[in-house]
Amino acid sequence: MKKNFPNIKNIIFDLGGVIIDIDQNQIVNHLKDNGFNNIKLLNSDEVKRTLSQFERGILSAESFRKRLCSQLNLDVTAEEFDDIWNSMILDIPQRRIDLVKKLRGNYHVFLMSNSNEIHYDLFIRDLQLRFGYKEFDSLFDKSFFSFDLHLSKPDPDFFIYVLDRYNMKPEETLFIDDTPENIIAAQKLGIVTYHSLTGARVVDLFENGLLKEDLEFDVIHK
Repeated sequence: MKKNFPNIKNIIFDLGGVIIDIDQNQIVNHLKDNGFNNIKLLNSDEVKRTLSQFERGILSAESFRKRLCSQLNLDVTAEEFDDIWNSMILDIPQRRIDLVKKLRGNYHVFLMSNSNEIHYDLFIRDLQLRFGYKEFDSLFDKSFFSFDLHLSKPDPDFFIYVLDRYNMKPEETLFIDDTPENIIAAQKLGIVTYHSLTGARVVDLFENGLLKEDLEFDVIHK
């Protein structure tokens, strides 16, 4: 289904796959380079639980490294581990940074990301060195990270927290994400959604700092 939404006042962006280019296959490639070949183990419930706990800030970076290395029988240093883990982070294109800056003249613009401490440190370093921003709160009106708040998408409590923090009405809020489960969770709360399959398409939604007139948003049904 497609529908027009002319009364958007707030825009919430996902980070990975929307603002920043990522490729999760790079982690697998780098694990193979370090002698790891049991790829099926990455999808085990035990490993998934560890990843989820780290993403929600339940595990520290040090605890995460030790636990995951034990689960994967991986013998690497902390620095080597971080290089493997960060290999999925590709680039923050200049045009998306420029887009956010333009949008803030017309909308309240937020960032809402399922992320972790190790990735965040790389994000911030890149943001500072390349674009001169000390933190994401300097680029966006506010940034919300799962590891910091101990909440993660698609948990509705994460969305409710973000909406309530700035008194945003769901019907006046556009949420842009690349994961169907997150899109569906937002829709159940009445939030306007756009499922971004590639970051490049995000830029195409806007013109001169405004949503394009008569733009139709894709809606994914449960």
